[in-house]
Amino acid sequence: MDIAGIGTHIMECARVKRLIEGHADKFMREVYTEAEARYCRDRSHSTEYYAAVWAAKEATFRALGFKWKRGIDWRDVEILCASAIEPKAVVTGVTRDRMEARGVGDVLLTFSYCRLFATATAIAVRG
Repeated sequence: MDIAGIGTHIMECARVKRLIEGHADKFMREVYTEAEARYCRDRSHSTEYYAAVWAAKEATFRALGFKWKRGIDWRDVEILCASAIEPKAVVTGVTRDRMEARGVGDVLLTFSYCRLFATATAIAVRG
């Protein structure tokens, strides 16, 4: 396995909760895909899942060698959780173009959370 980059991020769950409560519609539309929002909303610890998915997006950007900035769509990185053990980062749009330019073929991902924090680590793999 040829590793192109590693990214990690930690997110404060209370911050995410405040953003959801204060700017729910706008925040949700800008950061989460419909599938991500549905997945998080359906969990008993939904705030922690929202934080974990956002941390996973940040970790993915970092593994690809850049940080989110204006002009990059948060939804270019979609975190799919068919299995809680193996979430998957699906990269599209401008972010996909940058990923391919770096020779990255896949992003391995994991996340975890507790009441206070969520964390994620992503590994960009060439190929």
